[in-house]
Amino acid sequence: MNVGLVSNTYSSITNGKGALQSARQSADAQSFSALVEKFKAQNEEKAEASISSSQVTARGRLNGDWTSGFAGSFTQTAAKPTGAAVNQANVHVQPKTIDKTSELYEKSLELENYFVKQMLSAMRKTVVKTNESDFAQNMYEDMLYDEYSTAMTKSAGFGLADQIYLSLV
Repeated sequence: MNVGLVSNTYSSITNGKGALQSARQSADAQSFSALVEKFKAQNEEKAEASISSSQVTARGRLNGDWTSGFAGSFTQTAAKPTGAAVNQANVHVQPKTIDKTSELYEKSLELENYFVKQMLSAMRKTVVKTNESDFAQNMYEDMLYDEYSTAMTKSAGFGLADQIYLSLV
């Protein structure tokens, strides 16, 4: 097959704009490559001065995770259990203290928060709504109930986090 014939056929299909299109694509590819190289050079210069996102956010949290969380909620290092954790089945067992500043207790609070959120979600499903809600309204209501469950976990004193902590220590 003759290369000249192929290029003439391609030129006739594109009304002579094939060469122009090819030149534009080549120029775009070169400018994009130059832009990528520029950003790579900037990143290499800033590599020593920058910090990673894992250092910016609290451990275990994602960027954009806007819930209140439990980090820094408590300052007591030796506290007595509250709620259901106070009622121990055996009176001969010495009562334990809880380090409410530890990461284990924080994770226990997150688990309690999950259970409270499930309870609130089940309660929310029983409410009859008069109008139809859209996606955005449902999303923001869900975020509101996340904050409700966080506030309830911090202040209601269910004691589930205390029980979880004591069983894991």
